[in-house]
Amino acid sequence: MWACAKVFDLTLVLALASAAPALAEAPGRVVSINLCTDQLAMMLAAPGQLVSVSDLASEPQSSSMVRQAAGYAVNHGQAEEVFLMHPDLVLAGSYTALATVDMLRRLGIPVVQVPPANSLAEAVEQVRIVGAALGQEERAEWFATRFETSIRAARIAGPRYSAAFYHPNGYTTGSGTLADEVMGLTGFDNIAATAGVTGGGVLPLERLVMAAPEVLVTSEPYPGASRAEEVLTHPALRAVQDNAGATLHTDADWVCGTPLIMRAINGMRRAHIRLDCKDPGNWNSKMCRLDAQ
Repeated sequence: MWACAKVFDLTLVLALASAAPALAEAPGRVVSINLCTDQLAMMLAAPGQLVSVSDLASEPQSSSMVRQAAGYAVNHGQAEEVFLMHPDLVLAGSYTALATVDMLRRLGIPVVQVPPANSLAEAVEQVRIVGAALGQEERAEWFATRFETSIRAARIAGPRYSAAFYHPNGYTTGSGTLADEVMGLTGFDNIAATAGVTGGGVLPLERLVMAAPEVLVTSEPYPGASRAEEVLTHPALRAVQDNAGATLHTDADWVCGTPLIMRAINGMRRAHIRLDCKDPGNWNSKMCRLDAQ
């Protein structure tokens, strides 16, 4: 059932991409109004082809390409401002500014909507989808092939450890998510998935404490303060962190399924190696010696 669901999801992505307007030639002026398409377009577009990215591309807690985003005009996903940029193509997400997408299409502007990646296979395919929309298939294939190779090389076949995502308001990610697949790839069992969470959901703090994850993946607090973040300073969560073998923070690399998620994958791999190296029998292994340097 699970394998079939994965195939269905990827087929849906491809179907949505094939439903995008056919472009006679590579678009000369491209505007992106979605954080994830922002980053893929910055990777794949030819010089001068991409003219604007969304305001989120400049947010360090959301974007992995803040420095690169500084070289582009900023948009806020409003139809009027995007129309006045005279784009030949607009890149958007499936749930991004739907009123804007509808208005732009009625004005005759081609819009390609790219769904969020819920698996690594979908993340790789998104590179090809955006590359095709930009008329940059060769460059996209170069990125996609190396992305696939890096994913295969990252798989850990050793002992499995428990891990959990825990964010403001007790939010977590369970089965059927990109984050869950990253955990599985790097040798971890996702406590939320084991608890029956599918997609995003809430994991009660009590359940997290009882599960005692060996790795906890949480988030850095945003500037200012919010009641939603109070749980991240709860003494019980502090105890979970103290007892865990490692605590990692999700950053911008986890947000979108671009090739930059490899940095998050490598962070999880390092956490797995550190847990392995707590076993005295592994102290002299090559991996442990390298980790100690």
